Amino acid sequence: MTDQTSSSLDLLWGTGGRPSRGPKPGLTLDRIVGAAVALADAEGLDAVSMRRVSAELGVGTMSLYRYVPGKNELLDLMLDRVQGEALPDGPVEPPAHWRAAVEGLARGHLALYRAHPWLLKVNETRTLLGPNTLRSFDLCLAGLTGPHGMGLSDPETVSVIVTVQSFVAGIARMELQTAEAARETGVSDDEFWRAQTPYLERAMATGEFPRVAGLAEDTFTREIDQFAFGLERLLDGFEVLVSRTPPPSRGR
Repeated sequence: MTDQTSSSLDLLWGTGGRPSRGPKPGLTLDRIVGAAVALADAEGLDAVSMRRVSAELGVGTMSLYRYVPGKNELLDLMLDRVQGEALPDGPVEPPAHWRAAVEGLARGHLALYRAHPWLLKVNETRTLLGPNTLRSFDLCLAGLTGPHGMGLSDPETVSVIVTVQSFVAGIARMELQTAEAARETGVSDDEFWRAQTPYLERAMATGEFPRVAGLAEDTFTREIDQFAFGLERLLDGFEVLVSRTPPPSRGR
């Protein structure tokens, strides 16, 4: 285990030593992490630095180092912080059916990415399991296991979560990149595609792209909800898997 991993885990679980009193009364680890998350939400992850966060808090940069060793540890705390935003205050009954649990998982993750687009810039393949992250994971498992669960093996259940999260991340990334392209170029999505129309019309007239030319005019309409469509297909696919699972293993 690296020193950075150890220090992050100590901070996440409160097992590290408490900092000495800083020069700014009222400065806490919670305030520091909150300021970092707010900064990332407003200006992106690249804007987050120990110097910038300290400026947002109105303290000297060295004051932050009394609480957090560096930006890497701060990012670990930020990730766990946002995971806790949608957690209930107390115990909750899991949904009456696993489909509702999967849909809740998907919509919850999409809301998280929309609230904090910078999450899509983070490599989360080695996310540290802090208290909020573990509670969120435990809540997911509650809806997918038990009497109203899917009845899958533990590895399969985790794979369901990974599959759903990967799908949601793809949709959220498409939304983010669409917005970024419009903002950075000053060209709206409609203007971008409209500029290609004359070229596409000439290409279709050549007869070299018969299948593309044969698509209905409303093929790329925005009336269809890509997220809802994809989620429904995932749920249908999981339904097939559940139906093939031997009954004795269900509700274990």
